[in-house]
Amino acid sequence: MKDLELKLIAELMKNSRRSDRQLAKAIGISQPTVSRMIKNLEKQGVIKEYTVIPDFTQLGLNLLTVTLVKHRKDLDREDATKAERKALENVETGISPQVVMVEKGLGFGYDSVIISYEKDYSEFTHLLDRIRSYEHVQTSETQSFIIDLNDKVHYRPFTYSTLAKYLLTMMKQKKE
Repeated sequence: MKDLELKLIAELMKNSRRSDRQLAKAIGISQPTVSRMIKNLEKQGVIKEYTVIPDFTQLGLNLLTVTLVKHRKDLDREDATKAERKALENVETGISPQVVMVEKGLGFGYDSVIISYEKDYSEFTHLLDRIRSYEHVQTSETQSFIIDLNDKVHYRPFTYSTLAKYLLTMMKQKKE
């Protein structure tokens, strides 16, 4: 990726509501060049969407939950994959509309992670019950970490600005 493209992406990550003219000024190029770069990055799939990060508590979502799930080992890979796809379809259609990520991965002996925003603990418990009902989940092996978004102490709230700064720092270090 070219340095200018990385600078543009970093600026968009900091604030995607800025006009192409404002973005051009921030990175020191012309507005038509910014517009062309954005269009190309969208076409390439580098830029997938533009979004806002709200204060979730003002929307009635008071908990951020991270749930680690272990898959049953007695299912063969094909059956486990089919069961997982079926579960993911259910996630999208009603397990909890606040589920923002479901991904397979590795860590601490678990096979996937589910991240969601929930109104309250009761809603979260309902989500856990649904997760544990799936045939590919080893029900005794789910662990969750719950963050109370109403807590007044937050070390670093969710934002992409910090990641944008990191990308720019990495770009500078690469040049040196």
